[in-house]
Amino acid sequence: MKIVEARVQILNKVGLHARPAVQFVKEAKKFNSKIIVCKEGESGDAKVLLQVLALDVQYGDEIIIKAEGEDAEEAIKSLIELIKNKFGEE
Repeated sequence: MKIVEARVQILNKVGLHARPAVQFVKEAKKFNSKIIVCKEGESGDAKVLLQVLALDVQYGDEIIIKAEGEDAEEAIKSLIELIKNKFGEE
């Protein structure tokens, strides 16, 4: 199974909290691949809101997104796009 990994910096002011976290999880759930988000050695399932929130991702933090599955590349691209667009906040 193919594993794809990407590092990305969080650009929106509130980080991965509340609304942006919900958007992130919704986007991740569109894909069949297993998707994990990592920050400073901690990791969580990108499809589980509480696990994403528990990482306490703030503005400027760097996270690693890992996806494993047949649509892993599309999943990573889609999530990075969401982050680069600052979750449509600005």
